[in-house]
Amino acid sequence: MAINLKAEIRNVAGKGAARSIRNNKNIPAVIYGEKKDPVAIELNGREFEMLLKTPSLRTKLFKIETPKGTEDAMLMDIQYHPVSDAAIHADFKRIDVKSPVNVSVPVEVINVETSRGLKLGGVLNFAVRKVALRGLVDNIPEKITIDLTNLNIGDSVHGSDLVLPEGVELGLHQAELAFATIGGKMPDEEGAAKAPAAADAAKK
Repeated sequence: MAINLKAEIRNVAGKGAARSIRNNKNIPAVIYGEKKDPVAIELNGREFEMLLKTPSLRTKLFKIETPKGTEDAMLMDIQYHPVSDAAIHADFKRIDVKSPVNVSVPVEVINVETSRGLKLGGVLNFAVRKVALRGLVDNIPEKITIDLTNLNIGDSVHGSDLVLPEGVELGLHQAELAFATIGGKMPDEEGAAKAPAAADAAKK
């Protein structure tokens, strides 16, 4: 679902003008791309700071409403103040909503507690925590999940194993990456069978 954002056009550029905007508690920004001239805009600082709490903001479609019309864009970069950590500038890139975009989204593991391999003493190596995807912006998910439930010791989940929404594909060189692996040695079956018997004998 698109995020609607209202913005004013900045008629004066430069550091002085940007400083004046920030002094008024607003944020200078720019919209560029799609072989069109960049447009310098001004965002409401309080509204934008609240918006930054939205998960996976850089996978979202923005509809930026300006006095010159509405722009379809994605958030590409945010600059922060080195001391206060407040946002001081934002870059948006125009997109064609009918054409695929390339986006990186986070990867999350689930069902750690019930994982077969981890219950047997295996160790999780969660090596790659972002995956590059390509698809229409409305089809890009906020995140990709890896279900560990049925993974055993020695099992790995590669990019080609990830479950993707319809119309979304992996980016280049992602298919062979091992995103998560359960390492360790399988318990010795004979030893595992003897252990309860030995424990019972010790109690007698």
